Formats: sequence, structure tokens, C-alpha cells
Amino acid sequence: MAKRDYYEVLGVSKGASADELKKAYRSKAKELHPDRNKDNPDAESQFKEVNEAYDVLKDPNKKAAYDRYGHGAFDGGMGGGPRPGGGGFQGQGDFASAFSDVFDDLFGDFMGGGRGGGGGRGRAARGSDLRYNLRISLEEAFTGQAKTISVPTSVACEGCDGSGAEGGAEPTSCPTCSGMGKVRAQQGFFTVERTCPTCGGLGQIIKNPCKKCSGAGRVEKERSLSVNIPAGVETGTRIRLAGEGEAGMRGGPTGDLYIFIDVQEHPIFKREGNHLFCRVPVSMTAAALGGDIEVPTIDGGRSRVKIPSGSQSGRQMRLRGKGMPPLRGAGNGDMFIELAVETPVNLTSRQKELLKEFEKLSEDNNPESKSFFGSVKDFWDSMKS
Repeated sequence: MAKRDYYEVLGVSKGASADELKKAYRSKAKELHPDRNKDNPDAESQFKEVNEAYDVLKDPNKKAAYDRYGHGAFDGGMGGGPRPGGGGFQGQGDFASAFSDVFDDLFGDFMGGGRGGGGGRGRAARGSDLRYNLRISLEEAFTGQAKTISVPTSVACEGCDGSGAEGGAEPTSCPTCSGMGKVRAQQGFFTVERTCPTCGGLGQIIKNPCKKCSGAGRVEKERSLSVNIPAGVETGTRIRLAGEGEAGMRGGPTGDLYIFIDVQEHPIFKREGNHLFCRVPVSMTAAALGGDIEVPTIDGGRSRVKIPSGSQSGRQMRLRGKGMPPLRGAGNGDMFIELAVETPVNLTSRQKELLKEFEKLSEDNNPESKSFFGSVKDFWDSMKS
């Protein structure tokens, strides 16, 4: 079967520039990669065809020979014509070289900047971010305050100034990966990258490790930190302290510390957003006659609330601006007083007599009961008929 024209394989014109050739090759290689086309039996052969075409056209000498002699420049069909590079396309070896190029193009940003530089993986590892769960009271959430916390973490070693080397000496480039932090292995048609086993991906090694930190550049230590808790925080609020996390390996940047707030439940107040709710028990007499009661507020103060006569359980009264402050913005929420009319217990004989007497005299003083039981009577009558 005759070979297709290399320009046709890549889908470019004969006068295409080097950048156009590379762009076309990358597009075709991604499109036809066997791992993406497991259901296409021709994908591997088409993928190899694309790599063969690009391997020739990316090389100025091979390209010039191909433009002049076509495929015959590499298969001896021109009777001893030019054979660039000492024999032209060499099958699997050149295919691997071509694929290695596109591997750099496609994944170079993730591998530290391409091949050969020697410093792409030389960056020290960043320290881990830390999480600290801080429990505070509702009063503390209302006012906001500074808290001192103790955080077990890793800090830069003082013996080596975080370098990991004895005496603060600079680490040297890893000889195995030349500072890349990655090593490559050829497996058939593919180039596989793995973390360098010598330096663990850091790209550097220490010949004389620091005795205090064993070359890590950091040591375990408990630190005391002051945290400003803003007013209005709720359970789940997250506070970020930049640079207060774990120290990086061998002088790497420090991670961050995240404070997660947990506001304790309050014995008197229930919080919903910026509003507070307070359930206040009142006597049956106070609910019937009305009057004033004194209720607490979250700021430690007191407020007088007037109970209307004839109040029922569940009735709410609002105290504007007596709730929680917002985390951002101005203006406090409100506080809601919910009445809970309390039925007296442990009555004396005299109290029972008075209540029975009161019940006889209060037939017209319970409109809700009268309406309900009237409806019940009508319901039963309708069932009988």
C-alpha cells in the first residue's frame, strides 16, 4: 500500500511553517492517541503514521530531501539518493523521539518547564496547610475577641536555616534527574515519567544533612498564635492565616493555617442567622392578666417586655437590634421573645378549689376552646345523621 503524502497526513500545505507543523502534529497526536481510541483498531497505525510524518518534516534536512524526492528519499527508491541523518526514518527509535517532543509540548507545564534545563524541579516543596478547630461561646461570637491557640506544626530548622544541609550549605542538583525531579523511561512507543527515586522529586540532594532535622530543613514544634475572632462569626466560618501552616521542606514556602469556628449552643438563646430567639415561661395568671417581664440580652443587659393580657403560648414579641451582628456589614439582627404559658403543678387543696371556682365562672373567657368544641359537636352530629 502506497504511503500517503506527509503533508496530507498532518493536514497542512507544503509551505507550512515549523510552528504550523508542530501545531498540526499536536492536534493529530491528541486526536489519534491509542489510549483515547480503544475502539478504533486503526488508531495505532494512524498515530504512528502521524509521528513518522512529523519526524521527517520537523527536521530541515529531512524536509528538504522529502520535498525534492518524496518518500524515495528514505527508502532507497531513488537509487542512492540523499538519505539525511545517515539512513532517514529509523522506525521505533525516531518515533519515540518524536513522541517525546509532543509529550513535552502537551505536559511540559506540569513537568516543570520541559527537558534539559536542569532546574525545572529544583523548587523546594511547599509546606502543608493546617486545620485548627476552635470552639467559642455565643457571647464571644457576639463581641469578637483575640484568642491564643497552640498549634503543633513543623517550623524551619534553626540549625540549618531551613536548608537541610549542615552549616546552611546549599543543596546540590540531583545527579540522577539533573535537577528535574523526574526520570524518564522508554516503554515501547511511549515515554513514561516517574518521580526521581534519588531526590524524591525535589530535584536536589544534600550531601551533608543537618543533624538536627536529618536533612528535612524543618522540625516538629508547638507554636502559640494569636487569632482575632471577628464579631458575627458562625459555626463553619473559616479564618485563613497565611504563612502560619507547616514549614516547607528544605526552605520551601510555608503553608497556611485555617481556623474553623464552632459556636457552642447557648442555654438561653437560640441563634438563626443574625436573629436570636429566647423562650420565656410565664405564669397562667401573668398571661391572662398581662404585665411586664424582664428578659436578658446577649450583650449582658436586660430589657423589659410588656405582655398583653390574654396572651397564649407561642406568641412572639420582637426586640429590634438585640440580635447578633453580621460578619460583614452593619446593623444587628433582632431578638424574638416567645411566650410559654406554664400550667401550675403541685397544687394545694385551696388552690384546686379556687381553680374549680374560676373554671365555673370562666365559661365565656375561653373563645378558642368554645369554638373548637363547637366544631367537634357539629362533626359528631353530622356523622350520626
